[in-house]
Amino acid sequence: MMADSVPHIGIDAMGSDHGPQAVVDGVVLAQRQMPGRFRVTLVGDEPEIRGALCHARAESSLPLEVVHAAERIEMSEKAASAARRKSGSSLGVLTQLHKDGKVDALFSAGNTGALVATSLLGLGRIESVSRPALAAIMPNPSGGTVLLDVGANSDCKPSWLVQFAHMGSVYARYLLGRTEPRVGLLSIGQEDTKGNALVLETLPLLRHARHLNFIGNVEGRDILKGTCDVIVTDGFTGNVVLKTAEGVATMLGHKVKQELGHDLLARVGALFLMPALKRVKAEVDWEEYGAAPLLGVNGVCFVGHGSSGPRAVCSAIRTLSRFVELRVNEHIREEIEADHDSAA
Repeated sequence: MMADSVPHIGIDAMGSDHGPQAVVDGVVLAQRQMPGRFRVTLVGDEPEIRGALCHARAESSLPLEVVHAAERIEMSEKAASAARRKSGSSLGVLTQLHKDGKVDALFSAGNTGALVATSLLGLGRIESVSRPALAAIMPNPSGGTVLLDVGANSDCKPSWLVQFAHMGSVYARYLLGRTEPRVGLLSIGQEDTKGNALVLETLPLLRHARHLNFIGNVEGRDILKGTCDVIVTDGFTGNVVLKTAEGVATMLGHKVKQELGHDLLARVGALFLMPALKRVKAEVDWEEYGAAPLLGVNGVCFVGHGSSGPRAVCSAIRTLSRFVELRVNEHIREEIEADHDSAA
């Protein structure tokens, strides 16, 4: 962390579908909830950012600076080529600021593939890490489960999943407070004989991995039951699970509103149920978590949902600040090095 002792977060102001205003409003909300505990640099089209700050009446009251970036990477662009061609994009400039040590961490709610490609090109990987992984916290009665990879690597090798397990365990230990995180391998059954080629080849490697509390194969339903603290899978499967869970949560929310509006008795009952419904919503709402870290890169990089609004941006700032303060990346490096040394 930099010398001023509070985390300095760099944010891609052009990443959210809602534009710079949602980002600025999120920073205002975070400052209200965590006064003096962070600094922010907003990167993107400076006139648009200044306009959003003016609209929020926050230009002189927030601990932030603005860095202009003339280009932006759209959601529809091919990630790798855009990352190489547009070094002057908000993501490219932000990554360079992080590499130069001018910010402690970066966050973008833009093109996920572009963030992965730009981070790898600009920052590289932690020593001995084969591939980075996106880690999402899936809500459940046990306080959440870290699921990774959820989109950085569509195809994976067994050894990569072992590294994902180590990185996910460190993340669960420091961000979720799990003393000895239980690790599961996502499969179509708990038996050792179930699963595709990747699962069957990964299973014995995880069983023999040191420093891991591996409990065996787990099924999709275990994610929401809280059977374990970390679940590893390939990025294709993880992304499908994540998007499906988001869709189910949205559908249930709409369905509850629809049913409560059917008759007067239901509306009266809703008044008494409202506190409980709000607590349930907070537990399953992705905006409460804000962002997912790209674990394994030589920096602190978080990606948010494209539809991130102010609350999601605020949550992301809170999570990034804790990640920096707890030196999670340093602990991941130590864990990977220890595993590498024991394997050698």
